[in-house]
Amino acid sequence: MNAAFTTGKELQKMDPVFGQLSFNDHEQIVFCNDKDTGLKAIIGIHNSDMGPALGGTRMFNYANEWEALNDVLRLSRGMTYKAAITGLNIGGGKAVIIGDAKTQKTPELMRKFGAFVHSLSGRYITAEDVGMETADMDIVRDVTPYVTGISESRGGSGNPSPVTAYGVYLGMKAAAKQQFGSNALSGKKVLVQGIGHVGETLVDYLTKEGAIVTIADINEEKLYEVGSKYGAAIFTGDDLYSAEVDIYAPCAMGATINDATVHKIKAKVIAGAANNQLANEDIHGAILQERGILYAPDFLINAGGIINVYAELAHYDKAEIMRKTENIYNTTLEIFAFAIANGITTHHAALTIAQKRIAQRKIENKK
Repeated sequence: MNAAFTTGKELQKMDPVFGQLSFNDHEQIVFCNDKDTGLKAIIGIHNSDMGPALGGTRMFNYANEWEALNDVLRLSRGMTYKAAITGLNIGGGKAVIIGDAKTQKTPELMRKFGAFVHSLSGRYITAEDVGMETADMDIVRDVTPYVTGISESRGGSGNPSPVTAYGVYLGMKAAAKQQFGSNALSGKKVLVQGIGHVGETLVDYLTKEGAIVTIADINEEKLYEVGSKYGAAIFTGDDLYSAEVDIYAPCAMGATINDATVHKIKAKVIAGAANNQLANEDIHGAILQERGILYAPDFLINAGGIINVYAELAHYDKAEIMRKTENIYNTTLEIFAFAIANGITTHHAALTIAQKRIAQRKIENKK
């Protein structure tokens, strides 16, 4: 077949990993399978110029292996830039486990996953993500030292979610300062999509400041529980992207800003915890900019979690964790200023600064 006439789908069939659109010069992709425990996992190491790849493990019931591979590629890439933009000397990696965390996750499965992590000899260090708990990381720790986010009772930093939420909250305040002239969120209408560990804590911060919070989630039981606990309104409309709010905070899965939603959004600020919020970073980032919607780059403002777990490797205390997380506010404002000065999108601005730091480290490593 003439390569000039090969379609994208045909290319993916011929090159199932390197031909993926989300493949971004990743260093290593590891497929893990264990018949006895039912483990099917993929570990993605995107870049290790800054140090060993650090990133959480997500357990999700993906529709197929293509979806899982695409997710781990996008997530691991995001971790590289998240660490770089935050000033951490760590590379970017991620892992996904295919399955239902509520019904298929077992201690045996987690131990086997830990064994696969251990086999990489420290090139990848794991942590918790969607579908995981601190207790799961403790099980992984039984078989490998290459894990962070373990219980504080075992010398770890514990659940990173509260710190992630704090960073998102500060990034949102910086975005409000840029867009509305004040970082005060009191009276601002905020829609939080996804009220897991991070989303719920973000709702807590917002309601305490006096924001008018509306929440949305696929888990109705959790939705009403959180709504009642914090006095947040529950979204009942047909299309949450068209909601009349000031700030949209995506805190669930990624790619919610896509071809179907980007022109509907009425919020003037997008600032949330979800990874990879832009389905197409170039196209959708540009559309948001053209529409006057300020986007706070996700891999910048949701970096509190990696700051928290990195403390276990860098051996700094809780006070330093909070200091580094609070700096997200200043960095976000700097990114906005850089984007305006250079006539580029905020996402591109954050990416450019992160890539420059990685390139500099790569030069230093060769000396």
